[in-house]
Amino acid sequence: MTSQSATIPAGLTVADTCVDLLVVGSGTGMAAALAAHELGLSVLIVEKSSYVGGSTARSGGALWLPAGPILQEAGAGDTAARAATYLDSVVAGTAPRERSVGFLTHLPATVDMLRRATPLRLFWARDYSDYHPEEPGGSAAGRTCECRPFNTSVLGEYRSRLRPGVMEAGIPVPTTGADYRWMNLMSRVPRKGIPTVAKRLTQGVGGLLLGRRYAAGGQGLTAGMFAGVLRAGIPVWTDTTLLRLAGDKNRVRGAIVDHDGRTVTVTARRGVVLATGGFDHNMDLRWKFQSESLGANLSLGAETNTGDGIRVAQELGAGIDLMDQAWWFPAVAPLPGKAPAVMLAERSLPGCLIVDQNGHRFANESSDYMSFGQRLLKLERSGSPVATMWIIFDQHYRNSYVFAAELFPRMKIPQPWYDAGIAVRADSLSALGERIGVPVAEFSQTMTRFNQNASTGTDPDFGRGRSAYDRYYGDPTIKPNPNLRPLIKGPFYAVKLVLSDLGTCGGLKADERARVLREDGSAIAGLYAVGNTAANAFGATYPGAGATIAQGLVYGYIAALGAAGEAARAMATAG
Repeated sequence: MTSQSATIPAGLTVADTCVDLLVVGSGTGMAAALAAHELGLSVLIVEKSSYVGGSTARSGGALWLPAGPILQEAGAGDTAARAATYLDSVVAGTAPRERSVGFLTHLPATVDMLRRATPLRLFWARDYSDYHPEEPGGSAAGRTCECRPFNTSVLGEYRSRLRPGVMEAGIPVPTTGADYRWMNLMSRVPRKGIPTVAKRLTQGVGGLLLGRRYAAGGQGLTAGMFAGVLRAGIPVWTDTTLLRLAGDKNRVRGAIVDHDGRTVTVTARRGVVLATGGFDHNMDLRWKFQSESLGANLSLGAETNTGDGIRVAQELGAGIDLMDQAWWFPAVAPLPGKAPAVMLAERSLPGCLIVDQNGHRFANESSDYMSFGQRLLKLERSGSPVATMWIIFDQHYRNSYVFAAELFPRMKIPQPWYDAGIAVRADSLSALGERIGVPVAEFSQTMTRFNQNASTGTDPDFGRGRSAYDRYYGDPTIKPNPNLRPLIKGPFYAVKLVLSDLGTCGGLKADERARVLREDGSAIAGLYAVGNTAANAFGATYPGAGATIAQGLVYGYIAALGAAGEAARAMATAG
């Protein structure tokens, strides 16, 4: 890609330049750029990849927005005080309380800014429970919001520069997370599922006939922000890698970047915002800080997320925190040369369970994905590692639900899955246990106990189905517990799982003003970190769907306020 084609708008020259604020990373970093532009600052975005959107574009696009304008307008009845109680409970001291306070304080203004600066339209995903709704201040009604399907054609010639999603389809079916819940149940609850499928298929196909291409989820969200960036005339340099920061340990004054093999200096009068993502695909760091058992490059985060922002800030003395944490996400083991296949509701649906290499259950299968991953690592550190995971289900399950986002009810599991050893089929549970290489007697005991308890709708071992979050992705037609049903009639199936993630969430220490901190707690002037470049504002927990993107947006807004404050102070001094 040439220098000219790697700039947005096309024709911009990549050369030494000076701006008020430099934003490194085009995922949630776009919120920082939009806010800074609205505050009157000149802004430049630099992006390592050829695409705009980062891991945000590859995500479900949910936004956890407690007590914000969207919930208030929908009559949710949530309050900032209740949300603060919840965050105090679930964060439990694993991050400074000020980080949660900063998030809640600036959330409404961030949403208002996005509404002014972008064409996004947000809605409350009612009933998408918080991940820990039973905790004080938790909400079973949920605080998650999404953007309505967005017409990416408004990006014009730059639509091809939007990062592709995890699952690209030839015919767009713009499916929101709220839609997914019912589309997944279309064979079980057809009165809800079939109209939802029809509505989104009509919108996707009909849109093409009208010259529109609709996207939902993370692609829709990033397309909307990208449209705002284009409308504001904020330049974006793609294919531009951050090499190091300019300045000294007292103040950051810009950055040195590489573009097409050329070294370019960007002077940033008011600061630099690091929004480069985590260290998802830097396996040396992952094996060092997280676990040597992690499979190489199984992360669903953008492939360019290798910890660049964390590295350059550490060179100036920045501290790091929570490096053992990630937005863990169990997924279907990849075919050779492929990425893991996304699975979300599958673990919660009745008629399935997950076992380890010993044929034992080891967790509540329906728990949120970060907690599930944390459970795996806790077992490993206690000396009882889960070396292999299999999700076990029967034909009734296969006939009833979507699996791995590509197998619709009754569709056969693809032969390449069997050939690669990812899937196994057998007519009896004992034969299935033998074929997946677990101790048959222990596996049979596990299945007998699970089936007996599932018949009564109870799970005394792991409490599956007790939480409103568990039940959200369950099957409401199954009583008394929408997450539990015994596996009685074959054939039976096993599909191998791996521990993937949506990105790492440990990184630079940052305060409630998004400023990067040294180990002693002092701030590095002119340097901000947001999104997965910063240590999770919520510590070692995931409060609810979209908490990762929401904190990136809000702290991007906060960083822009800080940079604008720097500008105001400079003007006052000059006056």
